[in-house]
Amino acid sequence: MKSTFINRVELKGHVGYDPKINDVGDSQVARFSLATNETFKDKKGEIKEETTWHNITAWSGRNIADFSLIRKGLLVSVIGRIRNVRYTSSSGDERQFMEILASKVTVVPPAD
Repeated sequence: MKSTFINRVELKGHVGYDPKINDVGDSQVARFSLATNETFKDKKGEIKEETTWHNITAWSGRNIADFSLIRKGLLVSVIGRIRNVRYTSSSGDERQFMEILASKVTVVPPAD
């Protein structure tokens, strides 16, 4: 029997800081943070809000809005996949972090 694996993420939240844009060959890569919020009731019945910050990496030319349109505070929609990045720091320590590798980033128009 063949197994099917899925690694897909859909997020909608506010951009935490203006994207850091770097040129890589003929392409550009933009990195920014995205805050999503969840509202829930705790054991005492009090309403709480929890913010989760996501690291987003987006490459130009992949269903990505013009990077100049993405800026701190804007509401954006991101579709992509989770990727675990491992690297060795300049001090020789092994480090890792998770990021969302975006396949689509869309600026959400403000509600009227």
